[in-house]
This record gives sequence, C-alpha cells and structure tokens, in this order.
Amino acid sequence: MSNNLPAAIEAHELTVTYSHKPVLWDIDFSAPQGCLAAIVGPNGAGKSTLLKAVLGLVPATTGYVKVFGESIGAVRSRIGYVPQRESVDWDFPITVRDVVLMGRYGKIGWLKRPARSDRLAADRYLEQVDMGAFADRQIRQLSGGQQQRVFLARALAQEASLYLMDEPFAGVDAATEQAIIMIMRKLQSEGRTIICVHHDLQTVPEYFSWVLLLNLHVIAAGVVGDVFTSENLQKTYGGRLTILDRVSEAIRTGQQRAQQDSSTEAR
Repeated sequence: MSNNLPAAIEAHELTVTYSHKPVLWDIDFSAPQGCLAAIVGPNGAGKSTLLKAVLGLVPATTGYVKVFGESIGAVRSRIGYVPQRESVDWDFPITVRDVVLMGRYGKIGWLKRPARSDRLAADRYLEQVDMGAFADRQIRQLSGGQQQRVFLARALAQEASLYLMDEPFAGVDAATEQAIIMIMRKLQSEGRTIICVHHDLQTVPEYFSWVLLLNLHVIAAGVVGDVFTSENLQKTYGGRLTILDRVSEAIRTGQQRAQQDSSTEAR
C-alpha cells in the first residue's frame, strides 16, 4: 500500500439520519487501498448503513464520502457489492449463471445482451467459488452457503477495484467461510481493496489487516495490530461485550505467534 495513492474510502464528518434520528454520526476515517478490512460493532451500530452511504444508496445528512479520491458517481463501475443474504428475494426465477452475469452489466451496458465472452467469464468465476456445477440451477434451490458463493461470484464478475461485503460469512458453513477468505486474500494480493461488515470478533486478527470499530461514530480505525485492542473493544461494545476475555486471549495469541515467527525468521 502506497502513501501516494488516494484512500480507497475517505469519509469526512459523515452523518446519516433516518426520520431525523442519527444512524451514523460525524464519521471520519480513511481506509487505504489494498487493505483487507473489517467493519466491526454491535447490532444497530450503523455498519450496513455505512456501506450503503459509501455506495450512495442512502443520502448523507452532512459530510461526504470519496472513493479513490472521487465522488461515487465517477467510480461506481469500480465497486463490487455483496449485500446481506437476507435482503435478497431468493424466490425470483433466475439461474445461478444469470445472477453472476448481472455483475457484467457495468461493462456491457444494461441494454446490451451478454456476449459469449461474458458467459465464459461468469462460468469462470463460478468455478472459482466451486459452484460451476450449479450454473443452470435456480438460485432459490441452493443452500444459504451456496447462495453466498454465487453472490461472491457475481461481485468477482464485476472485476472491481473495491469490494464491499455485508456480512459475507453470516450463516455459511466452515468450508464456505474458508473458501471466501481465500478468495479475499487472492483479491488483496492483486491489489484490490476488500471491506467487510464482520461480526465474529475472534477471527478479526486472523482474517483482516485493517479494522474500523464502529458504534454510531468511529471508535478507532487502523491496522489490526494497533487498534484491535481490549480497550477499544470495550469502548465499542460496552457492557454488551460478553466474549471480551476470549477475544483478548485471541489477540494475545496472535501477537505471540507473530513474535515467534519473527524470531524464527531472524535466526
């Protein structure tokens, strides 16, 4: 990640209100390009709303968001989005391949038919998420984990620079979770930026390089090793944090493992 690059996402004094009630309040942060990032906070903290504000799906009451130094309208085609699975109408009669092809319309235009190259790309991305055999299946016939893999393939088909994912691990099995994180790491290795709403605190140090702790406003944001601390988690969750001790232990274990790895490399 280069300091000369504009931030992947920059928010400044961002406030979003619903019915005159603030959902996000005076949000300031700058997420660097090339990070694999988590947005973490309790229920009702505004995590999903923050993603929607970045996408321009909800209006800002005050402040602004820039993506790669530009307004959302200028860079929308560079953003891939994976919504919460619960927000999707799974009864809509559409095949798995057609869902993934939706990710190509930013490139081919909504009034044009997908070309053979687009269909081949859709099948290629389905293979990447181990769903190639289901291409002609109706999306409603899949399990929750399979549906999530298809939505990930749709985002991959956009060939975006920035991926926003709203709880991509929610309700999936362990194999699907590992498949998703492997794909995220591959995208990061290619210089893409991935930002996820995430709820499992214990996997944050293992999965992510950067984290934003959110509860209506930003508690802390930065490199996981610097800001994902017991003190900041307590500020984020308050008395509702019932697994703080286990998370603290996970943080300590991760730090000890990193120190051991450094010592081994130094020999």
